Amino acid sequence: MSPDAKAEQLIVALDVSTQEKAIELVRMLKDQVGTFKIGLQLFTAAGPNIVQKILQEGVQVFLDLKFHDIPNTVSQAALEAARLGAQMMTLHTLGGEAMMKQTRDTLQECSLKEGWPRPRLLGVTLLTSMDQQMLPSLGIDRPLDQEVLHLARSAQEAGLDGIVSSPRELPLLRQERREGFLLVTPGIRSGKAKSDDQRRTMTASEALAAGADYLVVGRPIVQSQDPVQAVQTLLGEIPIG
Repeated sequence: MSPDAKAEQLIVALDVSTQEKAIELVRMLKDQVGTFKIGLQLFTAAGPNIVQKILQEGVQVFLDLKFHDIPNTVSQAALEAARLGAQMMTLHTLGGEAMMKQTRDTLQECSLKEGWPRPRLLGVTLLTSMDQQMLPSLGIDRPLDQEVLHLARSAQEAGLDGIVSSPRELPLLRQERREGFLLVTPGIRSGKAKSDDQRRTMTASEALAAGADYLVVGRPIVQSQDPVQAVQTLLGEIPIG
């Protein structure tokens, strides 16, 4: 794997509360990383225009709002989000196949009609902050890895482009995914970093070896005293070749 290929697989999560800090980070890191994730914190604080402002820096945007509602509401909200120009977006797979499929179909139809590229739609399975002991409170009686696999299958049946899951489930997911179906993994930590509130974590090299297509890293980079060095450390843990 070349250095450029390693950088393309890393997505920096802009888990900050101001537009100014987000743009500062993008300008600091865009020569090393091509995609930046906007989540609920930044989107709520800065508003939809933050997507376009970051796109103006010549990078790609992963809009991670985890839509979860009735099919009509999600499909229309996702349509407005897609019109902002993000290259990737998230839905919650627990919203069901009908919600995911209607959203995918709406974006496909409108993107062709209006002339903009449809963002890749990713289904969020179970959050990396969750573990087996938490599932009964949600009414889930499957083992955690089997629930993630079930949700991944639903996302594939609905026509989504990939899923977001913990790196711990990657070996199982890799066995069943269809060609071109993306596996995007948060919960990535440097070998020297603590896991914070994320319980199902791996290092970058472990996750890629297990089958991840993209790695999402937030706090270990954005909360570092030296974000550039934090990125270089993570990339340095990924073997070339």
